[in-house]
Amino acid sequence: MPNGLTAANLLCGFFSLVNSHHGRFGEAALLILFAAFLDALDGRVARLTGSSSGFGKEFDSLADLVSFGVAPGFLLYSWGLEGSRIGWLTAFLFVACGALRLARFNVGMRDRGSFQGLPIPAAGCLLATLYLFSERVGFAQQVMPQLLVPLAFILSFLMVSSIPYPSFKQWEPFRRKPFSSLVAFVLMMVVLLSEPKVTLFVLTVFYVLTGPLGSLKKVRRPEPEES
Repeated sequence: MPNGLTAANLLCGFFSLVNSHHGRFGEAALLILFAAFLDALDGRVARLTGSSSGFGKEFDSLADLVSFGVAPGFLLYSWGLEGSRIGWLTAFLFVACGALRLARFNVGMRDRGSFQGLPIPAAGCLLATLYLFSERVGFAQQVMPQLLVPLAFILSFLMVSSIPYPSFKQWEPFRRKPFSSLVAFVLMMVVLLSEPKVTLFVLTVFYVLTGPLGSLKKVRRPEPEES
């Protein structure tokens, strides 16, 4: 079952490429987000069923490179950077840094409490939600390289950086505080369904910022005085 979900994740990434090629950027962005949902689901199913394997981890990484590296990179290029050298170089940089991020993760630099560097699904989802958000507020056609190129460079840097990002693999709020978690979940669903394109973009931006802000907070925290 986990490998089947990973295959569905890969299918979403490939179909996103097809939609970007035909100029259907909204559909391409939604497929990237659905791939992220499947990516989160296959890991949880593997842990619940005790069916984790080396093959499944490698297959998952290859699918992630397509769904959250190549597909968002091609969406980025086709949407606002097509026809320029800096455009395809920027898209390639995003894909290459995503591949490096996955390779570093696979060779054993794993920490269940946090990730080292921005996870590639978060980077890909930010590009996808940026298009949906810009489409919702009416400036999808005005987003030009002046915004997309710096954003892609920042995301590429964050993926290969050593900045820690929170991991939710062991996060089980429903088991610890079931009622409070249920209330929070209902409120979140109401907000999400009222303005899904805006809410998803805000949530993704918030997660991307948690890493740099957390590192800045640690740097500014004064060391305890010796007694």
